[in-house]
Amino acid sequence: MNEPRTQFGRSATTTATGAAVDQGLRQYMLGVYNYLALGLAVSGILAFTVASVPAVRDALFVYSAQAGGYVPTGLGSIVTWSPVVILLINYFVPIGRTPQGAQVFYWTIVTLIGASLGSIGLNFTGESIARVFFITATAFGGLSLWGYTTKVDMTPLGTFLRFAVIGVFAVMAINGFLFQASGLQMVLSLVFLLLMGAAIAFNTQALKSTYLSTSNEGVLKVAAVHGALSLYIAIINIFTILMNLFGARE
Repeated sequence: MNEPRTQFGRSATTTATGAAVDQGLRQYMLGVYNYLALGLAVSGILAFTVASVPAVRDALFVYSAQAGGYVPTGLGSIVTWSPVVILLINYFVPIGRTPQGAQVFYWTIVTLIGASLGSIGLNFTGESIARVFFITATAFGGLSLWGYTTKVDMTPLGTFLRFAVIGVFAVMAINGFLFQASGLQMVLSLVFLLLMGAAIAFNTQALKSTYLSTSNEGVLKVAAVHGALSLYIAIINIFTILMNLFGARE
């Protein structure tokens, strides 16, 4: 039998009041957002380091006159695509289902993505990066708030979003490597942008539902980290797409 929870603010009695549940839920969601903010901060520091330190930059990226900017080296490609491979594996073989494992999973993905974002700092102006990040953060705040407060049950969207994201991303990757049709890539980017927006609202609501449906501390700790990772990935994807669409290049 589960013991009554106190860590996230619920009453120590077996029957919590509505006010206690609300306070606990706020603390739980704040913990998720703290994970998210720290992950974004670490990613920003890593991206800045990669773009600023010549030895690190040259190991991961090389300037291409044909591409008109910096592109990944062999090692850079491994760093860039490793998170995708790990996340795809996680869809079929769940990774990090203990609190400690979830932490390792989260920071591995954050570190790899942060390093790969060095290309943003190399190819775009600092002003446009700041502007697009502000737009991304504002959009995230609105979408997450809607997901937290809406009475619409978005549970049926879960399976659709999972396979739609994989499908659209796969087509984007194939088009980018083989066909390089700019018009199709823009349409796919916009569709992916909408999917990421829906994912933010869905995952926020899912985190809230998880908190309200269980009192198992281990389950909640794992859900908090994985939820933060889902939100982190959505933000990074939105930011990257907007940078490619509207960012000012160096």
